Amino acid sequence: MPKQKTHKGAKARLGVSGTGKLMRRKSHVNNYRRKKHRRSKGQFDEMWPVSRADQKRVKRLLPYGV
Repeated sequence: MPKQKTHKGAKARLGVSGTGKLMRRKSHVNNYRRKKHRRSKGQFDEMWPVSRADQKRVKRLLPYGV
C-alpha cells in the first residue's frame, strides 16, 4: 500500500489540537486592519474549531493528523 500524501496547503492552514480537534484560523486577517475593532483583531490570533460539515474533507487532506 503506498503512503498517503499530506496536502501542504492544508498543513499550513490547519492543525490538530491536543485533544484531537481540527483547528483553523479565521479569514480576512490581512485586509483593512485599521478599520477593525481591537476585539475582532484579537480574535484573528486564536485557533477556531473546524465545522462538523467540513471535518470529513479536512481529515482526508491531513491523513496523519499533522
